[in-house]
Amino acid sequence: MDDTRDFVTQLINVQTRLFGFILSLLGDRDAADDVLQETNVVIWDKRSQFEPGTDFGAWACTIAHFQIRAYRQRRARDRHRFNDALTESLAQVATQRTADLDARRTALRECLGALPTKQRELLDRRYAGQESVGQIAEGVGRPTNSVYQTLYRLRGALMQCIEQKLTAGGAADPA
Repeated sequence: MDDTRDFVTQLINVQTRLFGFILSLLGDRDAADDVLQETNVVIWDKRSQFEPGTDFGAWACTIAHFQIRAYRQRRARDRHRFNDALTESLAQVATQRTADLDARRTALRECLGALPTKQRELLDRRYAGQESVGQIAEGVGRPTNSVYQTLYRLRGALMQCIEQKLTAGGAADPA
């Protein structure tokens, strides 16, 4: 039961990465949605073949790659079809980019976690809560320009922290 739950959790967590990978190779949202659904079915059917402890995302992207090829073969009459060599080249680039995005998300989470609570709350209000800078400034009793400057500095500090984590692989202080 726990194995199934773990598998489902990994499958859910990889959906954004899979969709981005598929969309980058197909360039059509509707087609990418269709291929993602087909890919999920195949992943589920092949779940017994997944080796725990290996990279689930890479395994899922490999299955998605084959589903993209099958989709392209079905659509071979379409005059906008890419040749197989180009598709292979794009797949390699897309695989690397999705892996890079996963590493960046992990680094961002770590960097956000290292921020003081007030700074995290300010970022959360602006980006997760979708409040305008004016609304935030009013709520915290600060001038709007001051909040703009703080957000600018926080974004810069986060970017620097993420880059340090990606290049050094170690802890970095975002503030």
